[in-house]
Amino acid sequence: MVPALALWACLALGTAGRESPAPEPLVGGQPFAVVWNVPTGRCQRRFGMGLPLGDYGIMENENGRFAGQNITIFYKNKFGLYPYLSRQGVPRNGGIPQRVHLDAHLARAASDIHRLLRPAFRGLAVVDWEEWRPLWAQNWGAKRIYRVASEQWVRDRHGLLPARRRLRLARQEFERAAQALMEETLLLGRTLRPGGLWGFYRFPDCLNGNWAKEANYTGQCRPAEVQRNDQLGWLWAASAALYPSIYLPPALPPALRHRYVHHRLREALRVAAFGADGLLPVVAYSRLSFRRSARFLEPSRLSLPGRLTWCTPLGRAQRWVQLDSCSGETCRTPARLRAVPACATTSCPPWVPTWPT
Repeated sequence: MVPALALWACLALGTAGRESPAPEPLVGGQPFAVVWNVPTGRCQRRFGMGLPLGDYGIMENENGRFAGQNITIFYKNKFGLYPYLSRQGVPRNGGIPQRVHLDAHLARAASDIHRLLRPAFRGLAVVDWEEWRPLWAQNWGAKRIYRVASEQWVRDRHGLLPARRRLRLARQEFERAAQALMEETLLLGRTLRPGGLWGFYRFPDCLNGNWAKEANYTGQCRPAEVQRNDQLGWLWAASAALYPSIYLPPALPPALRHRYVHHRLREALRVAAFGADGLLPVVAYSRLSFRRSARFLEPSRLSLPGRLTWCTPLGRAQRWVQLDSCSGETCRTPARLRAVPACATTSCPPWVPTWPT
């Protein structure tokens, strides 16, 4: 995952009278925030150029660091003993979840947490493990090598078993070990740094990137992926926040972008209801350029139908909010944004963000 923006929305979800959806990290009572996840401190140190992000209400780590007390990302080779296969197929830390020693992983992860995060940490704690997915059926394409390696692991130990039983055992062992590894890692983080919002990057996923194969692309998540997200209830229960990705693919036609983003966020908001302690915060990862591309996005805006329009022109980051369809009350707006009349957050009906054309 490349450096990006973490877009925080304190979302008004659920039915009337429901408890507050989530705690509000970093930004107090603000309904929307942007957390800068780019190591811009390097620009200051190397070229004497800094970005006055605080002037626009954008949160960042102290001195523009990539990892800090407002947001820290834990990558595969820098957090515990995450098992994965290199591009050349070389096993790292056992290669597959079944072969990593869970206690050894947790001990290493605890050491990493103590080293990087202060005891009073209350920021975003994002675990970025993307080499494999916890459900067997999710490991297709380039990730199929984890199925193959798991089957080989069973074959080496139970070569006399019939092929069907070996396959079933490989799947059971993989999913059981993957769940233990991911679940226990989150619970460890929440135990050691309970003020942090712990979660996995790009979870939940939507897999709605099939616009080229559909004559009438709706942007809706694949039904099979929605069912799989339902099977990951243990993951949402262990999480303190959700970190879906709304990176825009370069080939995605402009007219379809709002559908693509809308349904990815909608699925995250649906899954947020599975949190063990109530609705989970949804912090969407975005970026100023297209996915896997150096081409910057054109000026755009995030629109909340009948409620909120949030514009961020690229360049000198002028920001404002405009709320439509008010009820005569006044919503609080983030610092440095001009206040406008609107529905009070607590009295407005549920809404889901969309990306306008």
